[in-house]
Amino acid sequence: MESYYAVLEAIAGAPGDGVLAIIISVEGSAYQKEGTCMWIGANGETVGLLSGGCLEEAAAAYAREILANRQAAAVSFDLRTEDDWSWGQGAGCNGLVHIWLEPVTSDAKLDWLALKRCLDRGEHVLMVRSILYPDERPFFQSETGEQFGGCRRTPHREWREWLHKTPFYQGRSGLYEVDGETFYVQHFWPKPRLVVFGAGSDAPPLVSAAKAAGFSVTVSDWRPAFCHPSHVPDADAFVMGFPHETVPRLRLNERDFVVIMTHQFERDRELVSLLADMPLAYLGVLGPRRRTDRLFPSGSTPPFVRSPAGLSIGARGPYEIAVSITAELISVLRRHGAEAAQ
Repeated sequence: MESYYAVLEAIAGAPGDGVLAIIISVEGSAYQKEGTCMWIGANGETVGLLSGGCLEEAAAAYAREILANRQAAAVSFDLRTEDDWSWGQGAGCNGLVHIWLEPVTSDAKLDWLALKRCLDRGEHVLMVRSILYPDERPFFQSETGEQFGGCRRTPHREWREWLHKTPFYQGRSGLYEVDGETFYVQHFWPKPRLVVFGAGSDAPPLVSAAKAAGFSVTVSDWRPAFCHPSHVPDADAFVMGFPHETVPRLRLNERDFVVIMTHQFERDRELVSLLADMPLAYLGVLGPRRRTDRLFPSGSTPPFVRSPAGLSIGARGPYEIAVSITAELISVLRRHGAEAAQ
């Protein structure tokens, strides 16, 4: 799960000011990578982790200075020394971690709340922040064209190219140089949506696992008792009805992940006929490959359909199967390996 979801929730609910800590560069290896965020409230509340526990206390101490001065700054932590006197405390991470500390006061908070609203609407947002001029406000733009942040300079051509030409969930956050100036660039992605068709007894473990991994999970079923929070408490949304009713209402697109697990052959066949031509990010069908083959008129499962859904880890039972499917969802989302990139 991307750390900024929880951090933005914390900013929205914070009673006062605070500091947003962002890893902007890692040299070598480290527990977390560029784009990882942590919220440090003026009241001492923290949300998120920048490391395995090595840096958080020190970052909080720096944050108090940032709040007092009301000016952003970068700090660096060298985790390469493997002794108990170093920042790494013997962890041996072998990395030099650069962190940007951004004060979030009343005016700046509005920008982060605007970012949260964009993500909640399912929009990709690019942030560009000058490292040379810490007093300058960040630049934000959503994929729909909304700009905010208070940056007064004219956006560089490269900024819009990074926003509009980056494949879903593939943009690398980090330091970039444009016209001789160094900027920190971060892609903020909305939570990927997983739609689970079928709310039988094996659906709740998958919904819980996928939600913990950072997916926004919608459950669809035609049975009122199953398509309900009392049965699947971790689902974010419910769409009740038969496939021919629910599929059009869901407005599925190339960013959506879908798992078919109704355990009713004719219902699965109807879903396959409705979904097969849609440009989904992932389409998985629970059950043996031979059964899935029979769902298609050709008698053969197309290569883009994952069947049986989930990575082959020898999973048994609903909970292990949920883990295997969630792992495959993550693999596809992160474009891990040539097969997932297809």
